[in-house]
Amino acid sequence: MLILPPSDATFIEALSILRSGGVVAHATETCYGFACDLANESAVRKLFACKKRSEDQPVSALFESVKEAKRYAIWNEQADVLATESLPGPLTLILPLRPDAPKKIFPTPTVQSPVPTLGVRVSSHPIANRLAQSFGSPISTTSANIHGKSNPYSAEEIRSQFLNEATQPDLIIDSGVLPPTPPSKVVDLTRGGEILRI
Repeated sequence: MLILPPSDATFIEALSILRSGGVVAHATETCYGFACDLANESAVRKLFACKKRSEDQPVSALFESVKEAKRYAIWNEQADVLATESLPGPLTLILPLRPDAPKKIFPTPTVQSPVPTLGVRVSSHPIANRLAQSFGSPISTTSANIHGKSNPYSAEEIRSQFLNEATQPDLIIDSGVLPPTPPSKVVDLTRGGEILRI
């Protein structure tokens, strides 16, 4: 488990890890999150093993922009309104996954539904956004903690949680201590805009 400060060299290392199927922890506008290549099923499997997360709980996808997200999710008018109001920022929109998306992506390690949905995020945090932009393909976004444990706001909290675990993140980009912030608001637009988390 590498812990490195943000720098150009760290971003090169992070991209290399993502492209080889690894997991990278980085700051977001809420807490630290985990990124992996959502088009790599084995990378997603590692992410779920790392978090000890149930395979029936999909992770969201982080995009560099709404325009890029529209290539993977079926957008609607309500999504446009919410995106204009709140993205980039702490909002997750759940939308149908496009059958003609540029790549097959895996919100879970196994396909759970014949008509899968996708949680869409566009981060306002410069490091999260730079990772999404530089990688050029959807990456996961989920809190960088073991499932059921507290959301981490520092690299040290992540290190402590995973120190004795068999599956660990490959890299933590240490952006210092983040201010405690609630998780993103989640709106399910496949259910008429039902708010799943405020």
